[in-house]
Amino acid sequence: MPDIPALPPVSDLLLRVAIDLAAMLLLVFGLYYRRYRDKELVTAAALFNVFIFAVLTVLSQVEFGIAAGFGLFAILAMFTLRSEPIGKTEITYFFGSVAIAVICAVQGTTPAFAAAVAALVVLGAWAIDHPRVLQSVDGIRITLDKIDAHALSQPELMRSDLSARLGVQVMSYQITALDYINDMARITVFYRKA
Repeated sequence: MPDIPALPPVSDLLLRVAIDLAAMLLLVFGLYYRRYRDKELVTAAALFNVFIFAVLTVLSQVEFGIAAGFGLFAILAMFTLRSEPIGKTEITYFFGSVAIAVICAVQGTTPAFAAAVAALVVLGAWAIDHPRVLQSVDGIRITLDKIDAHALSQPELMRSDLSARLGVQVMSYQITALDYINDMARITVFYRKA
């Protein structure tokens, strides 16, 4: 197999930036925002992608030890300790945006290889999270001003009560907090529109 000639450093960087931005825009704006309309997460994921790409591009030009890599990820992990919890879907798209930045910024691969792997990430997200693949179920967080006696003991009855209150078909629910002092329950409800 013939060797592919290396691009000049500036051309290689610009090509990697273009691949990164195109893949990130497709993932975050083309898929996530169109499906979930969460402007706050879209902004965070897009900016995080740009920041991670910039940091990794610089770090890949200097000698960088494995300990420094673990330190970088420890710093990133601290963000989760200082921010409000986000759902599984949100964190997955956020990680996808970061993964695209890492894939495109790391030197040692060709831009074509980086583009193919980034395309695989976007294609995988499109296919796996497509509404026709998994029948769409929406989720909402609610706070009840009274703890229902059957919330834990009779989940089927609780589901039907929630369905009647909300006017939707409740598929499942998850109790995230019970506050017996104030007689409140925080619940995440997963539903389909009736």
